[in-house]
Amino acid sequence: MAKGFKGLRCLLASACIAGAFAVPVYAAINEANQPAKAKTIAELASMYDSSSCKECHPDVYDQWQNSLHAKSILGTPRTAPTILTAIDKGVKNFPYSGVKEDKDLQVKHLMICAKCHLPQLEDATDDVAKEIVSTIRAWQKEEDTAKLKDLEGKITSLNIGCTVCHNQKAIIHKWADGFPQSDTIYSTSKTGAHDDAKFNKMGKAPALKESIFCGQCHGLGPNFELEHPSQCATLYGSYLYAYVPEGGHETCQDCHMKKSGLGHDMQAYRSEKMRKMSMDVEVDGRALYWRKNKADGVLPLGVVNVEIMNKTGHVVPDG
Repeated sequence: MAKGFKGLRCLLASACIAGAFAVPVYAAINEANQPAKAKTIAELASMYDSSSCKECHPDVYDQWQNSLHAKSILGTPRTAPTILTAIDKGVKNFPYSGVKEDKDLQVKHLMICAKCHLPQLEDATDDVAKEIVSTIRAWQKEEDTAKLKDLEGKITSLNIGCTVCHNQKAIIHKWADGFPQSDTIYSTSKTGAHDDAKFNKMGKAPALKESIFCGQCHGLGPNFELEHPSQCATLYGSYLYAYVPEGGHETCQDCHMKKSGLGHDMQAYRSEKMRKMSMDVEVDGRALYWRKNKADGVLPLGVVNVEIMNKTGHVVPDG
């Protein structure tokens, strides 16, 4: 027993020695490969610009541009004001957030929204977080049409573009499938060369066709990795724990991209076909006449029964 324990102790000691050398080297290589962080909105928008994709994928690009992913910070435009509400009514009132004024804001404070609405914000400095908030505030107050349009364009330059999904968020199981490379665009199956100055390679990311990929943002619930967990969309949770156990097997992509015909547009509520796919609505109505009293005479009375059946694979509504 003692001999075996001694052997185990030696094995552990060897592993610790190897680890002591391996971890810093790995960290140094990783750090060396990281691009410099964006210092302005313009720099961050340029880092994740999708315009070069349009030349080879015009139809997909047009679908994406019509989607809310293309204006993930501005929204409908409900999202941008809601971000300010989260800061003014939430972050600034939390006693341990360290934020009393906009000048105190850091990237981490915006991540309660940006984890889904702008995950690439992690590649920016705290100055960008402050600039985003100041730009939204200016946009809310601006009355000049031309200036308003410029501010709106600045906000929409930050979005969930092609490279967010097909590079930054493409690979989920990194120990099995590798880490996203800065020169590679990922698809579900293709590998090889890619005709783009920045992304000149193609790689395979198996999870792109699975619901777990969408679950990164349309997730399970609070983001417990954040200092202040928060999340407003839990579609993947209800999909995983209600729809799948009942025998459902279609993915998010099956319904929102393929069956709907929306492709990279994806928004269900704007599609007549998706609304019919997702809901059964039965309405039954009848008219009655009711004599309230002699003075008022005969009053009409309508009785309407509405039954709505949710046929989606998740809760409705959401977000």
